[in-house]
Amino acid sequence: MDNLWIWLVAAIALVAAVVGGVLLARRSGSKAVETRPTAEPTAKPEVEAEPEAEPEGEAEPAAPAVETPAPTAGRLVRLRSRLSRSNNALGKGLLALLSSDKLDDDVWEEVEDTLLAADVGVTDTTQIVERLRERVKVLGTRSPAELRALLTEELTAALEPGLDRSLATASPSGEGPATVMVVGVNGSGKTTTCGKIARVLIADGHTVLLGAADTFRAAAAEQLETWGSRVGAKVIRRGEGADPASVAFDAVKAGADEGADVVLIDTAGRLQNKTGLMDELGKVKRVVEKQGPVAETLLVLDATTGQNGLQQAKVFGEVCQITGVVLTKLDGTAKGGIVIAVQRQLGVPVKLVGLGEGPDDLAPFEVGEFVGAIVDGTEG
Repeated sequence: MDNLWIWLVAAIALVAAVVGGVLLARRSGSKAVETRPTAEPTAKPEVEAEPEAEPEGEAEPAAPAVETPAPTAGRLVRLRSRLSRSNNALGKGLLALLSSDKLDDDVWEEVEDTLLAADVGVTDTTQIVERLRERVKVLGTRSPAELRALLTEELTAALEPGLDRSLATASPSGEGPATVMVVGVNGSGKTTTCGKIARVLIADGHTVLLGAADTFRAAAAEQLETWGSRVGAKVIRRGEGADPASVAFDAVKAGADEGADVVLIDTAGRLQNKTGLMDELGKVKRVVEKQGPVAETLLVLDATTGQNGLQQAKVFGEVCQITGVVLTKLDGTAKGGIVIAVQRQLGVPVKLVGLGEGPDDLAPFEVGEFVGAIVDGTEG
């Protein structure tokens, strides 16, 4: 009986051991096959990229270099070849006619036609031809050199060399800057010419301030400011449509405050037959004169417009009391006689002539050089 119990206990122990071993094995196997989370691949150390160079901020635009305009002395001499080419037909035609074997009425009529075609004007043409006829008859002049000399003398006399062609650079009152109004129709090159006049004055040693009183044309103020910046001249401007007289007043005041020698005022230039424009120009002049008299009023005329330009000149002269004329595009026309006609009809001198598109192609008018370019330029 005791042995039976012993065997029974041993059997139970054996079963327990076997069961325990099985359970232990299952647990170990379960752990062995347990799916482990896939390890993330070891990330390669990121090489920090060099930061892209940040675009530099918009650099402040460098102030434009201030130009030194070419001296005005002798400009017409330098540009004389352009006058010679443009007016060659006038001088050459006259000399050819005067050198004819027979100077009869038909030839003299052709001389008149040549002068008229050059826009000399009826009155001056008649006077020039009459004097030439008389001198040729009395002197018996027939050689080319003698005829050239006679023609030079007559054209020179017609251009009135004794007129004062200097630009006003001092106020008539003796105080403050000299105020110069620049007038003319759009298309004559008025605003560009205003900028070129500033260069002429600065080249001669004067300080200049510009007033952009052409407030009706969108690009006029910007255009004038470009010209001013090139030579270091300050520009007083307002928004488009601002009162022109107010801008002109502010410009003159600023010129006085800053000690400028000359204040150049660019005015509106719509067609001269617009009453409103003429009234506006008169208003500008009156407002400016509250601070001092206008020293000069320059009329800009396109030389290629011929007799139409003379009509413009008359109307502007009635409103603004023109003191001088600036003829532009004189290199682009064979009608140089307009210089004679405009002086005679307005009673004021041509002071400056435009002979090209360059910034320094505006030259003080010199009678001798002008006539020489027409007459002597025909040689060869």
